[in-house]
Amino acid sequence: MSKKSTVVAVYPTHTDAEAAIKELQHAGFDLKRLSIVGKDYHTEEDVVGYYNSGNRMMYWGKRGAFWGGLWGLLFGSAFFMIPGIGPLVVAGPLVQAIVAALEGAIVVGGTTAFGAGLYSLGIPEDSVLEYETALKADAFLLVAHGSDEEVARAKEILEATASTYVGQHSNAEPQNAEMS
Repeated sequence: MSKKSTVVAVYPTHTDAEAAIKELQHAGFDLKRLSIVGKDYHTEEDVVGYYNSGNRMMYWGKRGAFWGGLWGLLFGSAFFMIPGIGPLVVAGPLVQAIVAALEGAIVVGGTTAFGAGLYSLGIPEDSVLEYETALKADAFLLVAHGSDEEVARAKEILEATASTYVGQHSNAEPQNAEMS
């Protein structure tokens, strides 16, 4: 059986995360296997809006060009209000894992629905907490999903980018969303 893996890279800015996506794209990595997560910010002066246009979510605001461009490349997009973290914008397959956690009303060892989504991809609880902490500190997460071989190649590429951390997580089968 082919094992499934996930690599998560942490970026200090959306520009760094976007450059990493372009590196993966140039290397031939399937962009439908990429997810990106970042906090949504707005103040009273900034107008932020979301809407669906057909099958595409649109975004207005300070990072509108960034998110709009990614939603054209990546599969799936969503906006979540996660208690303890705040508003998150997510694009890619990770959206499905978070929605599954929310629909299943999964309580995962005190983690958020976002954390439950990561855990269901085979990411251990201690790493989930580190990634949630990175998001709280305004970082962006880039998540690549695939076979061990595909993810090992993605990890190699991501380690050569402006990431502050890159971690690979493997599991033979998707974990159920129960943590001890």
